[in-house]
Amino acid sequence: MTRKFFGTDGIRGTTNAEPMTAQTALRVGMAAGTHFLRGDHRHRVVIGKDTRLSGYMMESAMVAGFTSVGMDVVLLGPMPTPAVAMLTRSMRADLGVMISASHNPFADNGIKLFGPDGYKLSDDTERAIEKRMEQEPKLAKSAAIGRARRIDDARGRYVQFAKDTFPEQLRLDGLKIVVDCANGAAYHVAPDTLWELGAEVIPLGVKPDGLNINDGCGSTHPDLLRETVVASGADIGLALDGDADRLLVADETGALVDGDQLMALIALGMHRRGELKGGAVVATVMSNLGLERKLDEAGLKLVRTQVGDRYVLEEMRKSGCNVGGEQSGVDPFVDQNARVAAQPPVELRAPHVEGDHAGGAALQQDVGASTGGRG
Repeated sequence: MTRKFFGTDGIRGTTNAEPMTAQTALRVGMAAGTHFLRGDHRHRVVIGKDTRLSGYMMESAMVAGFTSVGMDVVLLGPMPTPAVAMLTRSMRADLGVMISASHNPFADNGIKLFGPDGYKLSDDTERAIEKRMEQEPKLAKSAAIGRARRIDDARGRYVQFAKDTFPEQLRLDGLKIVVDCANGAAYHVAPDTLWELGAEVIPLGVKPDGLNINDGCGSTHPDLLRETVVASGADIGLALDGDADRLLVADETGALVDGDQLMALIALGMHRRGELKGGAVVATVMSNLGLERKLDEAGLKLVRTQVGDRYVLEEMRKSGCNVGGEQSGVDPFVDQNARVAAQPPVELRAPHVEGDHAGGAALQQDVGASTGGRG
């Protein structure tokens, strides 16, 4: 059955044009809320967004949809997509929503849904929600309409979670890190997290105005990051996209390290330490053949899926692997909980923090140039 609204990563489009209208957002809220009304407990949905101007409109419409069918709403405000997934699980919510069009320009927006386990919904669940969208909603009785509230400490909760993924015995003292937040959802949490871990932080893209998300900055426009790393003498540069689920890295020379190279660095380091599970890395069909060859040299396999980070994660859960991601830099998953906050800097700047390192520049050459095309 072909899906009408959901694509490879939720619903996305230009705002105030179908399917990205307030009316459709209202219907998604009603349908998804109804689908996840299970049991006698008071049901709850967590909603986050990035910094787009249209986020206010879409958020309000979805709040109306969810509360109309009897589901309470917790509003996070601007937060990274991984934070919404984490807080959905942490707050025992029945559903999570991220309002974002990721790396797209401000005029676009999107809706991503997460189940109570914090994982993106399956194709079958999305089809079931679409079917409900075509039906008349079952509205709650007047006394059972949901309530909405905003929580003020969501940012701090996620900063602590991100810090907890970093090895306790390590600090970032002595490291100068440039982080470009794309004027998006991570404009507070990314610099704060790195600073609290001890790094000297040079923040870029941290002045969102509703219209400048991903505009000449972030992971889709890395030139400013590269220039700033070189000009400031930084050790590393990190570029995120609008909802902070995409990571691009620049080394101390300004050279870019893409998702394939990051996965190789992380996986080989974990393999040497005996921490890699499943004997493989999970990536999509877009990953470079060089990644496959580099892993093969270490006796590891590359498992490929169709394009889409949720398909990568589904395969990781099925096969027991704990490293995977997309060549574009989307969600280099570690330990199946999106632990991307600290691992790339540890591996790339190993001489500063640990003796076990991958040889970043050589590995970049191997993975990026050992083949003329993708697999």
